[in-house]
Amino acid sequence: MIVDAGDLEQRLRRRPKQERSRERVEEILRVAKELIGEKGIDGMTMREVALLTGGPIASVYQYFPNKSAIIAMLYEQYSAETRAGIEASLSDVRELADIRDAADAILDGYYLRVAGDPAIQDLLNAIQADKELQNMDIVETRHQAELFCALSSHRLAQAERERFGRLVFLLFQLAGSMVRLAITLPADEAEMMLVDFKQIMHGQLASFRSAEAPELKAQESA
Repeated sequence: MIVDAGDLEQRLRRRPKQERSRERVEEILRVAKELIGEKGIDGMTMREVALLTGGPIASVYQYFPNKSAIIAMLYEQYSAETRAGIEASLSDVRELADIRDAADAILDGYYLRVAGDPAIQDLLNAIQADKELQNMDIVETRHQAELFCALSSHRLAQAERERFGRLVFLLFQLAGSMVRLAITLPADEAEMMLVDFKQIMHGQLASFRSAEAPELKAQESA
């Protein structure tokens, strides 16, 4: 896992040290996510979270100073899961074609995950509507792109890796916007949009075929 639980806890007003406290934080986050899925970000209140988790409202504020802190931590959990998926998709890259296939798998997985979870949809919309959280989203996209490059760019010549990094960051940023648009469209149109975006990715990634690291070619032909 790329993001440790301790990193996620940095946004908490009080870090849970005992198992019971950690379970309390997880329950608050679980209920908050369910409420977001049912009522949207605006419909989720600290009071209702406290009510549904079986504690006084003070027990929620004890860990989270405000609703934005809950949203931010839910986003960080979502991001940690996304990075884990990127790792899994790139765990067996052997040639440049594997990078393309991994990019397709990551895009498909991202779309299905967002399209199938109203809470994530509202969470991502809320992130885009808040300048501070939007900046956090851009930083997270860069981290995900850097992870993708770290696990795949060894198939490229050293001189091409900087350009590859810029391209991957751009594609990750565009993919997020494209998916947010696609989930608002009829299913058949959304599917064609995914196909079109994959063709864009394939065309860009194809430009790196001739730049495959010579030392890797030598190793594979030996």
